[in-house]
Amino acid sequence: MRLTGMPLTLLAYPAETIPNRHFAGNELGALDRIYLPEALAPLLPDPPIEAREFIEDDNRSAIVPESTATLDGQPLFLSVKGVGSGVDPYSWRALDRAYAAELSDDPEVRARLQRTPPDPRDRFLTGELWLRGAPYGGQGLEHATTALRVSEQARGTDLAGFRIAPVVKIALLPKALEEQLRSIHWYRKFPGRMAQELRLVPSNVRIFFHGKNTLGSNVRHIFDQFQVDTNERALTFEANFVRSAVAMLTLFARTLKFDAARGKYGGLDYYDVWLDKDAVLAPDGTAFFVDLEGIEEVFVERAGVREKVEDQVYRTLYEMMFAYEQIESERTRRFGPAGTRKRQFAAVLRRALAEDRFVRLVDERGHLELSIRNALGEESLYSRFRLVDASHGEL
Repeated sequence: MRLTGMPLTLLAYPAETIPNRHFAGNELGALDRIYLPEALAPLLPDPPIEAREFIEDDNRSAIVPESTATLDGQPLFLSVKGVGSGVDPYSWRALDRAYAAELSDDPEVRARLQRTPPDPRDRFLTGELWLRGAPYGGQGLEHATTALRVSEQARGTDLAGFRIAPVVKIALLPKALEEQLRSIHWYRKFPGRMAQELRLVPSNVRIFFHGKNTLGSNVRHIFDQFQVDTNERALTFEANFVRSAVAMLTLFARTLKFDAARGKYGGLDYYDVWLDKDAVLAPDGTAFFVDLEGIEEVFVERAGVREKVEDQVYRTLYEMMFAYEQIESERTRRFGPAGTRKRQFAAVLRRALAEDRFVRLVDERGHLELSIRNALGEESLYSRFRLVDASHGEL
């Protein structure tokens, strides 16, 4: 499969990198580089190693459209996070080299950027402090390190059933370039190290946000793109999505541990990241979380474990159900209904969770509940969450 999107040429330069320890035995020397937009070439002292073709993804990422590697049986594509943005964060004005020169408070940077005329394809990394730990258009080392740390907890793409797009390497921007970029800002300068995440993703199809081709906006095209061309494939696609989404709803329980030093229970939780915009779909329907910078370990008292588990389910439940409805509506349109709404969803749940180590589907007096276990195996901390209410014996 070749990914589709707006083409983007990036220039590769040598870089200092921090590798994912799980990939240490792989031949990854070719990834010891940063990928920069052509508009930044005047700021670099040496010519690039190569020009490489990508497609745009989100406002600061790009993906190589051909498969780069296979991991856990899944073809994956090289994605680079932190390649610059083409749009002013405060308006719809193009962020080209002429505008970047206006923004810079460094006369030498302004002069270098003004040597060549602006191009409609321009995009820029800037020094503007943006999302606490990142500059606008780029990525900060602190956020990238968080993403790498989560990646290293997984086995390949699997973290206790929670599927991730692993960061293979962090590439650091040269300090001299950093200082030049820091001069390009609107209000506040980003103080930290700048980096890029080199990660492996299964596609560029998001649920409903940060993309031109999403499940919410173009489900018919996605069925065609992923060759979901029979009812059985559609049912498998649904089950794979629900299985992976339920894992996202129950990440804290799946990673639960007891920290004796703190006297508290810890597990992974989400900070300012969401299923609809920070996960992408594989061709088989499995959702992979890609923006790992917002996943962090949190600690609670024993009495707060169940509350944290329930809060995490509620946090992402709507987004899971929204996506499921898009998939099921398209399956029904193409291949016909398979029963009532609740009965069909119940069938998909049973198929999806049949082998899940942490979640069991329980029929409680006609209602379907998730029985959520945990990585410690402590039954006293298991939780129940009612997912489907029966009506008139419908289930």
